[in-house]
Amino acid sequence: MFTRVLVANRGEIAVRVIRALHELGIEAVAIYSTADKDALHVRLADQAVHVGPPPATDSYLRIPSVIAAATTTGCQAVHPGYGFLAENPAFVEACVDNDLVFVGPPADVMAMMGDKISAKQAMRAAEVPTVPGTEGSTTVSAARAAADEIGFPILLKATAGGGGKGMRLVQLPEELEDAFGMAAAEAEAAFGDATMYVEKALVPARHVEIQVLCDHHGNVLTLGERECSIQRRHQKLIEESPSAALSPEAREAMEAAAERACRAVDYRNAGTFEFLLGPDGSFYFIELNARLQVEHPVTEMCTGIDIVREQLRIAAGEELSVQGRAPRHGHSIEIRLNAEDPEHDFRPSPGRITLFEPPAGPGVRVDTFLETGSVIPPFYDSMVAKLIVWDTDRAAAVARAERALRETNVEGIPTTRDLALAVLGSEPFRSGEYSTSTLEALRAVVA
Repeated sequence: MFTRVLVANRGEIAVRVIRALHELGIEAVAIYSTADKDALHVRLADQAVHVGPPPATDSYLRIPSVIAAATTTGCQAVHPGYGFLAENPAFVEACVDNDLVFVGPPADVMAMMGDKISAKQAMRAAEVPTVPGTEGSTTVSAARAAADEIGFPILLKATAGGGGKGMRLVQLPEELEDAFGMAAAEAEAAFGDATMYVEKALVPARHVEIQVLCDHHGNVLTLGERECSIQRRHQKLIEESPSAALSPEAREAMEAAAERACRAVDYRNAGTFEFLLGPDGSFYFIELNARLQVEHPVTEMCTGIDIVREQLRIAAGEELSVQGRAPRHGHSIEIRLNAEDPEHDFRPSPGRITLFEPPAGPGVRVDTFLETGSVIPPFYDSMVAKLIVWDTDRAAAVARAERALRETNVEGIPTTRDLALAVLGSEPFRSGEYSTSTLEALRAVVA
């Protein structure tokens, strides 16, 4: 096992990883921008290295600075968290070139699965169902031909996309050209790659994902599913496990598909296979997130497996202690608390936290970097905390989530707390009969 690891991130995920390192007896080295010099992850780490000014492009995304922070402090490995450099093959290669173990999949696998077109081709080869659409990058005219064949509505998606960027839903033929231009421009700005492809839009659909862990000895562990359909602009807000939409047979079929895919691409470490679940119960692969997911605590609460610790053990060459299908019990729900103002179209709300009182009690976990007096800078993602609850069944977990949210007190900036409470109390959520369109339909009530 490693003795010192660099945590190449900030915020709640840096805090999460640092705590896991300390629990394993490993020293943690943090990095920070000028905006984060007083942040919790800096104080928790054994050492901290300043890597640049506030903009992420000049600090957390600057590969030479991050590598230098690891090598000059004598680190043996780098944990990327999620976001920033977590899915950047060039960063993985830079780690390897500097004798640093990257806690994640190999660069070639990451590159293949990061390209949505090559990922779909690999999944088809592994007999994993994929959404009907174009086979590769497409032009406006080719997109129109594909739409005529598979039928509207369609999704235009960026080849190098993620997080909802470079994506447009097109309902009618006359909307296609403008939507294509806007999506391509957004993709170019976000990823430096304007290439697009087309998928059939499944409406209504549910977003269900399978968590996996794979070691260097050919062993695969699937850890069940997470339901992520409560989302806006393709950004998840509430996740739960298990999904109310899956039968035991459907769950096994999805986990078996994920296992086949892992073996087909020789996947390593933690990853998440994301699927769309159609109205008829059919499921289709949409992407593999080759990293730790924001919502990983939902799975940890139901399986008792610490995914971050397992990531580190796998990276150190150890064999999975559990293989096949992870045991699981109870029900877990995660609510993301964002520094956003739902009453003003979810406008980011940076500023100083004048009071933070997290919830407590049985079955409640809070992953955050917030403290009273913390400053939320305007340079980074707006998520500031994750509230995760567990109970013996779904109804009890919903009730516990509502209780914990009401106990949560964040003063100084607007947050999405009240929005989350409204969603949990809505009939679609309480019944379990919801889809990726539900939040938009509830906006008149919850926003």
